[in-house]
Amino acid sequence: MENPFGKIAALEQAMEYFYDGMTLMFGGFGGVGSPPALIDGILEKNIKNLMLIGNDTGFPEIGIGKIVSRRRARKVIASHIGSNPVAGDLMTRGELEVEFSPQGTLTERIRAGGMGIGAILTDVGVDHDFVAKGKQKMTLNGKEYLIETALTADVAIVYAKKADPYGNLVFDKSARNTNPLVAMAGKFTIAEAEEIVPLGSLDPEEIVTPGVFVDMVIPSCGVNWKWAWE
Repeated sequence: MENPFGKIAALEQAMEYFYDGMTLMFGGFGGVGSPPALIDGILEKNIKNLMLIGNDTGFPEIGIGKIVSRRRARKVIASHIGSNPVAGDLMTRGELEVEFSPQGTLTERIRAGGMGIGAILTDVGVDHDFVAKGKQKMTLNGKEYLIETALTADVAIVYAKKADPYGNLVFDKSARNTNPLVAMAGKFTIAEAEEIVPLGSLDPEEIVTPGVFVDMVIPSCGVNWKWAWE
């Protein structure tokens, strides 16, 4: 495979961008759409003290949940953690800080980060003490809003069905979920792809994430997605 942009790399090369204490943003919903080779690589490198940003904490042994369950994270910003009992236990014991953000608000904060916008306005939770605690409010046209800060990360990791050498990405059905937004919000974005195809072979109409948002592409070794009750 030709590599004219130098973006195609091996997992070992990608691991050079991960370090203790970093902020890591990840795509996926319940583990589906999360990049398994990158997650396993982070574990093997013993990266710890991570701040994680993503939709949820997966399941204990699926998706980003593997990192949480092995106590490699210090903080999580997510919409829920209920599918990973280990995350709930760590939070209850004070070993994991969890910032809950309503799902729509969370994805919009990620989108804002990717677009270079400093914050968003939302009325979701404006009258709820748990959601509004510690946040600024403002009134616009007679309506009160919360100011929710945008989210970015040192590295963002995503999973794609197909990628080309420039980093253009095609996603697989519902495994697309938050990946396109996450890809925009990383200072450095790494895509794990099921298939890397020659430049020009992707139908422009099926490309969701343009390669300008992607800094590195690595081949996947396969996925382990399944729901815990399967």
